[in-house]
Amino acid sequence: QVQLVESGGGLVQAGGTLRLPCAASGSILSIDVMGWYRQAPGKQRELVAAVRSIGTTNYADSVKGRFTISRDNAKNTVYLQMNSLKLEDTAVYYCNANIRLGAGPELGRYREVWGQGTLVTVSS
Repeated sequence: QVQLVESGGGLVQAGGTLRLPCAASGSILSIDVMGWYRQAPGKQRELVAAVRSIGTTNYADSVKGRFTISRDNAKNTVYLQMNSLKLEDTAVYYCNANIRLGAGPELGRYREVWGQGTLVTVSS
């Protein structure tokens, strides 16, 4: 079984910074895309940023220039560095990864996995 565990959420003032790590664990052969999504109250979940195993990235327009996504393939961990936070960044942030399974009946197949979510609250 594989899982994603996020941390780093919390309360921060507008203009501040936070760093969200997310670590994958379990029987893993490889991980293709790792990304961060967020869901604000009353809104749909949206992609914030994603990074492929080769390092290419993409960002939502609303966070370009403020957020940076990176990953450590050796640690199966993805990070979201959030700078210049705004009130509208308040949301539950979810880690997501496309993981190639290393054991079990689905050995070698890819599974999309979600973390449990971590709350980021930006205050004025």
